[in-house]
Amino acid sequence: MPVAEATVERIRGNVAKRNEYLNEFGDKKGPYLYIIVATGNIYEDIIQAKAGAKQGADIIAVIRTTGQSLLDYVPYGATTEGFGGTYATQENFRLMRAALDEVGEEQHRYIRLCNYCSGLCMPEIAAMGALERLDVMLNDALYGILFRDINMQRTIVDQFFSRVINSFAGVIINTGEDNYLTTADAVEEAHTVLASQFLNEQFAIKAGLPEEQQGLGHAFEIDPDVENGFLYELAQAQMAREIFPKAPLKYMPPTKFMTGNIFRGHVQDALFNMVTILTGQKLHLLGMMTEAIHTPFMSDRALSIENAQYIFNTMHDLGAELSYKKGGIMETRANFVLQKATDLLGEIEHMGLFATLEKGVFADIKRPRDGGKGLAGVVTKAEFYFNPFVELMFNEKVAKGGENA
Repeated sequence: MPVAEATVERIRGNVAKRNEYLNEFGDKKGPYLYIIVATGNIYEDIIQAKAGAKQGADIIAVIRTTGQSLLDYVPYGATTEGFGGTYATQENFRLMRAALDEVGEEQHRYIRLCNYCSGLCMPEIAAMGALERLDVMLNDALYGILFRDINMQRTIVDQFFSRVINSFAGVIINTGEDNYLTTADAVEEAHTVLASQFLNEQFAIKAGLPEEQQGLGHAFEIDPDVENGFLYELAQAQMAREIFPKAPLKYMPPTKFMTGNIFRGHVQDALFNMVTILTGQKLHLLGMMTEAIHTPFMSDRALSIENAQYIFNTMHDLGAELSYKKGGIMETRANFVLQKATDLLGEIEHMGLFATLEKGVFADIKRPRDGGKGLAGVVTKAEFYFNPFVELMFNEKVAKGGENA
């Protein structure tokens, strides 16, 4: 317990340091511009992250190396040889946090750092992020089950503890509903995104994570050839904003229908930027015109930031000036999606979540409840099971009468 108490005090100190920066520099009112670095080499990532911050990015996400979500342990130390991303290690977190603090002090802005605690090490990586003052963590209750074939029982256990940690550390979680639309149609399966947002919200609340830290996810992924597709995108985003008014929603850019035509891609990203500012999305992952061609160059990121900043400025208050036509295309679409999501949640309540996942309701992917990776790591709690961090992080919040108590 003394070791646990000392660790919790360290995390409290990190929260205080973040708040100190935000009090000194202020915090951004509009959407956070969120960019990705993914070279495989943490030292090269730092160069790119600093450049992105100087160009105007508010959140730097360091993509994990391919397959790390399937490692049932956390690598150690600084790493330089990731593939498609950079290993999530505590030392890499420390190095990037120091670099972003340095550039943030120069820019007089607090630059948020994001990494990924999905996969087989959700609580372990959440703990590393809390110890090194990360600000945003990818953390979905169902993502690992659907997209990494991690056992559902393991994932549901792990997501709870990881969210207890993230809540205490003041970390905004990002959920992964956007991934559903990479395997399922964004028009036909829009209701599954909303249903999953409701599930993620409830799992988060049960772990003590307040709505203000729930970056529920969705995406601009309707086929551009669909007539009135932009109206459907706008309706979906506005619906999410109204249903989850306190959540810092995370909005993902078009990827599925990017073709390699950079000029068309830049226009698709501009339309995506318009939806964000019109509907008050908060964590805005920038689209890249070179999506589907190569990992973005620093110049590609600069153009994406410039595109978003122009639209966010020139349309700053447009959303507040417009109202939606009663009985129009967008209101009708939102009502349709909401009704289908309600019906689906009723089915889930009747069947149970595990049976729902076995049927392939989400993302058209079926998973068996006793299959996948990591079930061997799940054991029944003994009568005298004790987790000091749950006592210190979660129960303390309940004792103080927090809003989620």
